[in-house]
Amino acid sequence: MKISKIEAGGEAVAVVSGDEILIEDVQSALDLMATVRYETDCDRIVIDKSMISEGFFDLKTRLAGEILQKFINYRVKVAIVGDFSMYSSQSLRDFIYECNSGRDIFFLPTEQQAIEKLQMQKS
Repeated sequence: MKISKIEAGGEAVAVVSGDEILIEDVQSALDLMATVRYETDCDRIVIDKSMISEGFFDLKTRLAGEILQKFINYRVKVAIVGDFSMYSSQSLRDFIYECNSGRDIFFLPTEQQAIEKLQMQKS
């Protein structure tokens, strides 16, 4: 795992990259938040969807809701980057739409869009 800190527009954003799955359950999400906070002092995180367990994208597992609730509880904004068109679930599409309409959690196609979106959000 590599964590880069990007500062622009007065807001710092941590970009997490790597080849391994980092978020498999609630505890691994909490561990990631703690690591990012410790290493970069950021409360905004960009992570590629490939670093998140596929179970997250199956809403029946309730994993997405449980994990994203932790991000909200700890006031960490997150943008998940990738191509979500492969998922045929209407429930997931609705979930992504609702998240993108909010101020804390985003599902976006590119890292640059994710960074810009997170920098625009007020704490």
